[in-house]
Amino acid sequence: MSKIKSAYFCQSCGFQSPKWLGKCPSCAAWNSFVEEIVQKEEKTLTGVATSKSKIAKPQTITDIKLNEEERYIMPDTELNRVLGGGLVPGSLVLFGGDPGIGKSTLMLQVALSLKGIKVLYVSGEESEQQIKMRAERINKKNEQCYILTETNTQNIFKQVEEIEPQLLIIDSIQTLHTSYIDSSPGSVSQIRECAAEMLRFAKESGIPVFLIGHITKEGTLAGPKVLEHMVDTVLHFEGDRNHIYRLLRTTKNRFGSTNELGIYEMQSGGLRQVNNPSEILITQREEPISGVAIAATMEGMRPMLIEVQALVSSAVYGTPQRSTTGFDARRLNMLLAVLEKRVGFRLGQKDVFLNIAGGIRVDDPAIDMSVVTSILSSSEDLPVPQNVCFAGEIGLSGEIRPVNRIDSRITESEKLGFEKIYISHYNLKGLDKKSFNIEIVAVKKIEELFRSLFA
Repeated sequence: MSKIKSAYFCQSCGFQSPKWLGKCPSCAAWNSFVEEIVQKEEKTLTGVATSKSKIAKPQTITDIKLNEEERYIMPDTELNRVLGGGLVPGSLVLFGGDPGIGKSTLMLQVALSLKGIKVLYVSGEESEQQIKMRAERINKKNEQCYILTETNTQNIFKQVEEIEPQLLIIDSIQTLHTSYIDSSPGSVSQIRECAAEMLRFAKESGIPVFLIGHITKEGTLAGPKVLEHMVDTVLHFEGDRNHIYRLLRTTKNRFGSTNELGIYEMQSGGLRQVNNPSEILITQREEPISGVAIAATMEGMRPMLIEVQALVSSAVYGTPQRSTTGFDARRLNMLLAVLEKRVGFRLGQKDVFLNIAGGIRVDDPAIDMSVVTSILSSSEDLPVPQNVCFAGEIGLSGEIRPVNRIDSRITESEKLGFEKIYISHYNLKGLDKKSFNIEIVAVKKIEELFRSLFA
């Protein structure tokens, strides 16, 4: 008979200790150890091969045959993009996001949109009636989509054997529990064991599995860090509740790039795919306004044009304010220091507010030129022409540095009707200006940019 014992687990990283510790030796978190009842597994003989066991034999890398993975092409093009071109059979995908951001809605949309594929949607958080109400709001139907409200993994696998689905969706991994562990659902040991069972099931059966996960208040996936190491792909659904746009990012992908981005628009009937986000993220104005500049940025392989808004005013209180939304505050301070030290603009006693329109967050350094332009435009109260966009990085000496994939940025700007784009002079090497119908202006320093715009 197996014995029951207790152990202490760190709720941050999953580190196991036989006794309580004040500080976790793995992640250095304080007061994170919680006692859990675990079942000690029966020991088996090691080193003895049975008739059914398979022993892996080493082989040279030249003898390994490489077969191209066949993928399920999802009806959601944005989801296909972040997955790397489709869903790989036997893959385990962890799908996380803030509460109420639309994780369950998106997964139910995917389940109801797949035609000709049998889907099993397992929910441990909502009843069948609640899921039916969401399906009626989405206004999609699929005769091969099965709904199961269950939290025990053994019962889920029994229903999987009877239904034989081609896709399994679990909502959520924190609500599951297995009979082999005596701790409560949501604990570190339960999450780790349930995820391990789902991983074994996906790899042995070849059925792809989606795991919906919760998010902590720090914005990281709840549960042990080993959960992210076990799965093949980690998707993060983010966005502001006050805005209608949702961003789907890939933080880990064993079958594709981690730089892709999917954009959705939240509507009353569910989430709508945004195939051309540039037209939505740029505000249509009848007359030019100071403090607004358009940046040509890249999110993975997708070029986008976004609107950068700046407001510069005299500091009413003693200490000037530096506030940003969607942009790194430390990088803004660096750009302000460059403008004051290298260019000569006195911004040290002024409040500077910066906003990326649409509620999205951008980390591309190519928007530095548009950030600087919007700040100078607001400071001097001179509007930037509406048919102009920018793509360039600012260095500490005030020079404008080149950016990658400049061809895609110029092509996207031309497609959206812009007549002029400012780029770095060092990006002209190997660039055929005659192949574009847009005017390309190359500048080396911020002074040249300012004179060209506001002369």
